[in-house]
Amino acid sequence: MILDFLVSYAWIVWIALILLFGIIELTTLEFTFLMLAIGSLGGLLSGFLGAPWWLRILIAGVLSVLLLFALRPALLRALKKGGDPALSNVDALLGLAGTVTNDFSGNANHVKLANGETWTARLSGTDRTLVEGERVVVTAIEGATAVVVPAERTDT
Repeated sequence: MILDFLVSYAWIVWIALILLFGIIELTTLEFTFLMLAIGSLGGLLSGFLGAPWWLRILIAGVLSVLLLFALRPALLRALKKGGDPALSNVDALLGLAGTVTNDFSGNANHVKLANGETWTARLSGTDRTLVEGERVVVTAIEGATAVVVPAERTDT
């Protein structure tokens, strides 16, 4: 009797799962729950075609797994394909050239970077003294301090 009731109203459970997975997908945007929602749709449609309850669950599960491994990676690649390739934040500063604004020998001093920003800087990897106007290259960012090394000279 209970099994007959569940089989008769299983379409409500499938619709609830589709809605639940759809709502979760809207918050995550990773296509995982979209694949589960489509799998649940397969379970719902197989129920309308008269499949037994165990086949509905099997169809939903197999369809979800196939979509997760076959379609989801392609969708993620397509989603990221049009992204902005420009670096931002700290990544954009690494490798950026700059000019020493005052003499220093490794203690925190200042450099003006090619993007126009003035940063507190620390010399890395050498004990030499940098003089005002000397060219440097940013190798790392540690908090609000740019770690710099002297730039290679290009004598022409």
